[in-house]
Amino acid sequence: MHILHVVQLYWPAPSGAARYFQEIGKRLVAEGHRVTVLATDAFDLEHLWMAGKRRIPEPVGEHDGVVIRRLPIRRLPAPAILYPIIRRLMVELGRLGRPAIPTLRRLATVTPQLPDLEAFLADPYLADVAVVHTTNITLDFALIPVVRWARRRGLPHLCTPFVHLGEPGSEQVVRYYAMPHQLDLLRQATWVATMTDLERAYLIRRGVAAQQIVTVGAGVNPAEVTGGDGQRFRAIHHIHGPLVLSLGVAAFDKGTVHTLAAMRQLWAQGSHAVWVQCGPAFGGFAETVAALSPDEQARVRVLGYVDDTTRRDALAAADLYVQPSRTDSFGITYLEAWCNGVPVIGARAGGVPAVVRHGVDGLLVRFGDVPGIAAAIDRLLRDRALARALGAAGRARVWRELTWDAVYQRIRPLYMPHFSEHRRG
Repeated sequence: MHILHVVQLYWPAPSGAARYFQEIGKRLVAEGHRVTVLATDAFDLEHLWMAGKRRIPEPVGEHDGVVIRRLPIRRLPAPAILYPIIRRLMVELGRLGRPAIPTLRRLATVTPQLPDLEAFLADPYLADVAVVHTTNITLDFALIPVVRWARRRGLPHLCTPFVHLGEPGSEQVVRYYAMPHQLDLLRQATWVATMTDLERAYLIRRGVAAQQIVTVGAGVNPAEVTGGDGQRFRAIHHIHGPLVLSLGVAAFDKGTVHTLAAMRQLWAQGSHAVWVQCGPAFGGFAETVAALSPDEQARVRVLGYVDDTTRRDALAAADLYVQPSRTDSFGITYLEAWCNGVPVIGARAGGVPAVVRHGVDGLLVRFGDVPGIAAAIDRLLRDRALARALGAAGRARVWRELTWDAVYQRIRPLYMPHFSEHRRG
């Protein structure tokens, strides 16, 4: 069977969605299926709306037996701020409901654009595609034309939307993932694969049929994130006391700003813990770090992108992992920490409360609650027995249900025609 995956960023781009499709794709190939990935040429997400960011120039490639076709992005000749302006306009138009759907579809494809997409979809190479799997409902510029093409051909359409739910009771984040045209696309899909039951419940409330939605989650390959040398990491970065680790994008929505503020509170109270942040910085975070006092800067290690060896070493060295984010539909980094027996702190936002169980395998705080984050960090640094118990519970759960092999077993039936006939019949 020939399967088309539509993923806006793909390997080697550092994207959670890319990793999700990479893991699924290579397992489909191992079972004898052909998998083609349609991706953009973006390496950095911001390349979709901003010039000067990294891209992947090779139009054709292969990885893990999966064929990769990359199409170049074209943007309107305007400042990068045009993109968020258009998206905000779409949110406001979405208040009109279903009558706004045609206009929203047109606005979604104004910028960025994939000028070579129609020619790609007309290529005879795709003539035998049997299933289309799309993703990232908020990056709908790529989904809308592909879904229209699949519908004309009568192909089953599976969508993993990665809806970011944001804070409970607030539409500030989720409104960009639940505009009328986006919900309409999901309602017309054959299957919708969600990260958590929280995401599934939200989509059901917004009119997507319950029988269409299957929670598959995300996973980790434990062998790839364990075995690091914690002592080597500490020696290289001159860390001798407690180590608090954060991975991924340093940004407000990820809770990075709040984590730093919490650490400053603890330092003011006499803590000698060092905070390590690995990942790219957005939204003025670098300037925030630069404004710290010399004593505070001595307790911060902002490393930016790191290679896999450094990442494993950091995880092996960590005493606890902190990511109080409101924009995680799942949060794979919690699993990476658990694989190393490291307890985690997350926020009661997004899909995280379905992943991190408060008091069982981690602690949860309210998003943006700096005193609450500081108290949780301090508690786990002081109560090492609790920290070890939470980390051990997380590690056991990963091996039980949160590996990529387990994820594949949950999503695999959605690709199989007989499964669709059974469930629909």
